[in-house]
Amino acid sequence: MSQAAIPRPDATHHRLHEFARNALIKIFVHPYATVCELYCGGGLEAERWEEAQIGHYIGIDVASSGISEKREAWESLRKAYTTDFYELDPCTEDLEARLQEKTNQADLVCCLQHLQLCFESEDKARKLLRNVSSLLRPGGYFFGITPDSSTIWAKYQKNVEAYHNRSGSMKPGIVPNCVRAESYMITFEVEEEKFPSFGKRYQLKLAGDMPAETHCLVHFPSLIRLAREAGLEYVEIQNLTEFYDDNKAIFAGMLMGYGASVVDPRGRLLPRSYDILGLYTTFIFQKPDPDAAPPLTTPLLVDRNHHEEEREWTDWREEETIVPSEPPAGLGKITEQKGILGPGPAELRFSEAL
Repeated sequence: MSQAAIPRPDATHHRLHEFARNALIKIFVHPYATVCELYCGGGLEAERWEEAQIGHYIGIDVASSGISEKREAWESLRKAYTTDFYELDPCTEDLEARLQEKTNQADLVCCLQHLQLCFESEDKARKLLRNVSSLLRPGGYFFGITPDSSTIWAKYQKNVEAYHNRSGSMKPGIVPNCVRAESYMITFEVEEEKFPSFGKRYQLKLAGDMPAETHCLVHFPSLIRLAREAGLEYVEIQNLTEFYDDNKAIFAGMLMGYGASVVDPRGRLLPRSYDILGLYTTFIFQKPDPDAAPPLTTPLLVDRNHHEEEREWTDWREEETIVPSEPPAGLGKITEQKGILGPGPAELRFSEAL
């Protein structure tokens, strides 16, 4: 079967996700960096890392991801950088004990897919973030992309509200569990209006994708809290639509090459592309360097028993959206620190509902 005849998922979705991955790599990765990628088995991206001129690559994923085949494929390419691959689950296994020689060695740890898997339980999320902290050298960054639970839940809540506002003939006590759009369908496994901070499952079916993917909502305040416990400082959580708007002057050309299905002739995202991009968010944390002054600032979240965090999604978005104090000069948004954008406000941004 020719490559053109092979069924492919929605090209728009994958092109947009590729744009975000490439942009983040261009912002963060510097020549000769040691990069650790969690859940790396999703595809062969050796060329991307070679273009970034990294010095060493560490790939970590569960055995069932096909990481053995990926290791063989990468080694056969004989790239300029060295590689190590490990069949380990970063949200259940102790990487510090298993990879003693690799601890505190990575300049960057990235998770460009599957962060949401660790939100099946608090223990898994805590384990992953502690593993990240053990791998990073002081001053290093943890960054990546994950479905934007704020946007997804807001869409679901809007759907529920519209359902109840229709007619009195609707069955009482029944909550619609599905959000349908032109390019995707989101289905929650349990029909309810509230959910716990961990273990809230849903399925995301993108046009052309077979089959639907099962995810867990990422509760951002819990992510920040557990990261802080692991020694990682919050930098930014930004919906990909905002990320694109902030970076399009630099990266618009990347999307222009994808054709008319993604952007218009002026480089503006088409409504369909904007809707798909809005389902995802970037996240950025940093492991503080005690020898660097001044240290990175982080927002203060209200101390409380985390078992009390079960609430409607809109509640925590209203109560816990906190604007931190201005960071030291030269820090600001991460893209400013890397010298890509001009001055702009630094703020804690949980995505607004579309």
